Amino acid sequence: MRLRWVRMYHETGNAGLVCTRCGISRPTLRKWLRRYQEAGEEGLRSQSRRPLTSPNRKVSDADRATILRLRAERKGGARRIQNELRLNEQRELSLATIHKVLCEALVKPLVRPRRPAQPRRYSRPVPGDRVQMDTMKIARGVYQYTAIDDCSRFRVLAVYPRRNARNTLFFLDRVIEEMPFPIQRIQTDRGGEFFAESVQRRLMNECIKFRPIPPRSPHLNGKVERSQLTDLNEFWFHHAPTERAIDLRIEEWQFDYNWRRPHGSLGGKTPVDRIAELGEITPLAEAVEGAYDERKERIRHREWRVDKILGEHHRRASEPVFPTGATGSDAPKKRPSKK
Repeated sequence: MRLRWVRMYHETGNAGLVCTRCGISRPTLRKWLRRYQEAGEEGLRSQSRRPLTSPNRKVSDADRATILRLRAERKGGARRIQNELRLNEQRELSLATIHKVLCEALVKPLVRPRRPAQPRRYSRPVPGDRVQMDTMKIARGVYQYTAIDDCSRFRVLAVYPRRNARNTLFFLDRVIEEMPFPIQRIQTDRGGEFFAESVQRRLMNECIKFRPIPPRSPHLNGKVERSQLTDLNEFWFHHAPTERAIDLRIEEWQFDYNWRRPHGSLGGKTPVDRIAELGEITPLAEAVEGAYDERKERIRHREWRVDKILGEHHRRASEPVFPTGATGSDAPKKRPSKK
């Protein structure tokens, strides 16, 4: 076949015609013409593609013995063995190679400890449905207040010299003013700065529900806790708490967090993008105020057990009381039993 290509080219002298009739490309024709000129018909035979030199074995017997020894002594997986080889033996081996050696030696898999049950993750459906609020001590006389929307991750930040009811009221005014949606409820831990009566009365006046979390359950306030860790790593790592313009710097950081910084939990979107995406279903302030039932709200007590007892009394006092022997529309109706 290749000899016919060469002869046809010598007869016609037209490479395009030969390629068209034989269904080959010009580089292929040039390749075999060159080989014919160098070695004649013998050069048209297919050559072996076997490598001239065999590659070295990836794992020597010494490496194999070292891997098995580290597995027996250190009880580590492939990644830990890889680190041990790199740091102590100055030997670079891939995870696949180490795993292959362990499998060939029929080494039993490691017994992994049972992981504790992970808390159930949740996210509110619309902006303003729940705002998590918390405080964090940065240094002596420097306390950061943080409020983050559960749905959109939109945040408001401020720094105060103390965490008390007075500064909580100042921060609450700022949160209500800067968040671009009405707030339905605020969730906090059981810090004393949030349980002052003046703070709770202010929330009632703004038709905002106060929902403190139970003690020893920081995972319920996980979004604000995680955002504060981001502050420590990305903001306070570069700024001293005693910096004069720290209020201005933290406002710039808040703007960057809300408008520019993409969030993995939002699929790479910014909080402002998320707010715009849910704008059509976000309730207006009039709707939030209309849904607020002041009869169900009360002053919360900081002690969890006392607060539960007070809540039960409040619930019973709020239930309608019907006179004994009431009939007709005045008596409560019983649900039909399911058979």
